[in-house]
Amino acid sequence: MTVLGVVLAAGAGERFRASGGAGPKQLARVDGQPLVVRAAAMARAAGLDEVVVVAGAVDLSDSGLPVAVLDNPRWSEGIATSLQVAVRRAEAAGHDALVVGLADQPGVTIDAWRAVAAASDEPPIAVATYDGRRGNPVRLARSVWPELPDTGDEGARALIRRRPALVQAVPCDGRNDDIDTLEDLDRWS
Repeated sequence: MTVLGVVLAAGAGERFRASGGAGPKQLARVDGQPLVVRAAAMARAAGLDEVVVVAGAVDLSDSGLPVAVLDNPRWSEGIATSLQVAVRRAEAAGHDALVVGLADQPGVTIDAWRAVAAASDEPPIAVATYDGRRGNPVRLARSVWPELPDTGDEGARALIRRRPALVQAVPCDGRNDDIDTLEDLDRWS
């Protein structure tokens, strides 16, 4: 069984810019690393079979990422389109599951990526939990890929809400809060 790790980083980061953030949110630095590089490095260090970043609004090809960058030309149609880019990559490579995380969550640890990736296929969706609250990353077995949305601002969350019996919780250490504003970033600096 092989697993594709996916870091979603295709958005424009409008709230970040509106709050005074200079430059693309994906390239904002925490502990000296761009957010997207940090997230990809965590996923890669977890020992997944392959890790990719899905980009869109921001060209990340020269950002020093240690993994392949996939382009989502439909990024403005919502996060679901980025998830579909990842599904197509996983299908083409013959992977059995996706583990999906976000570029703007620097508190998601290597151990969280690893624990979610190691979850069983039954039930087929595994969700990291932090102090009992659901977060990222999320593991999606191949059997649920056809049920993922094609467009919109929700990816796996829409499926999780619609089919709760398919979901298992994976307790994780770390934090899954997003960096959406310059104030959020300042709390990490």
